[in-house]
Amino acid sequence: MNVEVNVQVVSDEARAMYNGGTAGLTYWSPNVNIFRDPRWGRGQETPGEDPVLAGIYAASYVRGLQGTHPNRLKVAACCKHFTAYDLDNWNGMDRFHFNAQVSKQDIEDTFDVPFRMCVSEGKVASVMCSYNQVNGVPTCADPNLLKKTVRGLWELDGYIVSDCDSVGVFYSNQHYAPTPEEAAADAIKAGLDLDCGPFLAVHTQDAVKKGLLSEADVDGALVNTLTVQMRLGMFDGEPSAQEYGKLGPNDVCKPAHQHLALEAATQGIVLLKNTGPVLPLSQQRHRTVAVIGPNSKATVTMIGNYAGIACGYTSPLQGIGRYATTDHQLGCENVACKNDKLFGPAINAARQADATVLVMGLDQSIEAETVDRTGLLLPGRQQDLVSKVAAASKGPTILVLMSGGPVDITFAKNNPRIVGILWAGYPGQAGGAAIADILFGTSSPGGKLPMTWYPEEYLRKLPMTNMAMRGSESAGYPGRTYRFYKGEVVYPFGHGLTYTHFVHTLASAPTVVSVPVNGHRRSNASDISNRAIRVTHARCDNLFITLQVDIKNVGSRDGTHTLVVFSAPPAAAGHWALEKQLVAFEKVHVTAKAQHRVGVHIHVCKLLSIVDKSGIRRIPLGLHSFNIGDVKHSVSLQAAALGIIKS
Repeated sequence: MNVEVNVQVVSDEARAMYNGGTAGLTYWSPNVNIFRDPRWGRGQETPGEDPVLAGIYAASYVRGLQGTHPNRLKVAACCKHFTAYDLDNWNGMDRFHFNAQVSKQDIEDTFDVPFRMCVSEGKVASVMCSYNQVNGVPTCADPNLLKKTVRGLWELDGYIVSDCDSVGVFYSNQHYAPTPEEAAADAIKAGLDLDCGPFLAVHTQDAVKKGLLSEADVDGALVNTLTVQMRLGMFDGEPSAQEYGKLGPNDVCKPAHQHLALEAATQGIVLLKNTGPVLPLSQQRHRTVAVIGPNSKATVTMIGNYAGIACGYTSPLQGIGRYATTDHQLGCENVACKNDKLFGPAINAARQADATVLVMGLDQSIEAETVDRTGLLLPGRQQDLVSKVAAASKGPTILVLMSGGPVDITFAKNNPRIVGILWAGYPGQAGGAAIADILFGTSSPGGKLPMTWYPEEYLRKLPMTNMAMRGSESAGYPGRTYRFYKGEVVYPFGHGLTYTHFVHTLASAPTVVSVPVNGHRRSNASDISNRAIRVTHARCDNLFITLQVDIKNVGSRDGTHTLVVFSAPPAAAGHWALEKQLVAFEKVHVTAKAQHRVGVHIHVCKLLSIVDKSGIRRIPLGLHSFNIGDVKHSVSLQAAALGIIKS
């Protein structure tokens, strides 16, 4: 599904509600922080652990909300929380006091990537700075981050806003500034335009009176915020006479929008295991289904956090009830599952039914804003319930998980009695219908995991406060995300099965690509001799590698396939390079026995460059290896010097 199209519906409803006086036009979304640590309670809000994926998502999301008119905004989006923000409350450290110690390398090649793409490619109207400090400076008081980077290098056309009461936090909690007036001055001079909270409203005037801040500084912040209001049409008179003025109550929760909620949920579900294959279930053979688990009747749980009011819910129990007669047993009172009091009826139901579906996992009591997880296992006695029900089940046992973050379900992956596993995330209002449609084959699964699922042991030497992405063997530090972690996983980033089988063939691809280099300044010559070109020295415009990939559905069912392309740099790139990097993905629907050709365009400077320890982005010369589904291909990048530039 195209994120941009999906979010256009959100902005239609936002404008409709604004016209009715029940909503505003500035939406502090999306959250594009990197899901760096699997315990992070807000990971559920993000597009996952990969910076390129997060950046593409960010730009698409923003275009969908804001529209693409150069001077007008449908609504104003906001990419948050800038930057290196991914700890809420862990082991006595909270986000209001955390100083994230981050290397230049990790800032450039991981944490800032989605924000840069959000601003430069998505043209977002707003960026939100975070609560934490980065290398000893609060992000909302750092001119290098706000003025120099967001507004300068990336050319933000809009306003910079604080996370709510961030200025008060760096004054009161972090004691960064000695007086409130100095805190206000620090923030505005750093490039902050708008305070979510009262702090600047209370203290800015006194900061001006004390000579800490000029009126011109305040005027600059006002210009940045008022300009966005003007682009939204807030000064253009009666909303009904404006471009989106005809949107109203009939444009909220209309059938096409609710169908889109179902489609989004369906495309987001990931099939992790399918032994046999037993799935999809048969309405003829599986007429009775035991539906068990604390999330089996979930409604509000399915919309996660930061959600509006749903149009209506279909729980997993209701969804499965459309296909079969159900015997419903909770098994656990809630996801905490502190005892086995309800195990007996659940086990008995599984003994009688033609199939058993366990709907387990997490909810906002386990992972949320201000709540980071303490481990990766299912909470309480959930694992015990799943194992006992599976052992007793007359028919096939399917495990469905709701969660925002990864769960260590090694026990279920290795249990032959559990023949199918689905991860639904928090699938939204139509989640139960989407789950049932996939279980019974009305829809086919095609989702892929946006984060690595680690075993519980991964956390042993991994404080959340250690921001390093790369591993260290000498320190026993494993590294983070699929890009840098080499150890055992439960399920890898990008994993996801389908009900059919796809075969990839590389129809065409180059084997050698020349990278044009500007002249041979001394530094450029040394770049080439060191086998890596600084991106700023290369002519990057229109420098693409194009792969033509044929995808054939050799199975008997129609299916949706997500083509995922990874690249790995030359071995000579050095130990500071990454293991591999996502460089392209494309979702295609292919009917049974048919073939579809996909053109994959890989921007050399953006996607094949890596970042050295000084934070400088370079293009390694030599053989770059591509994994295109199950096909491997190598392309040699070679430097081609252009002319002589006088220094």
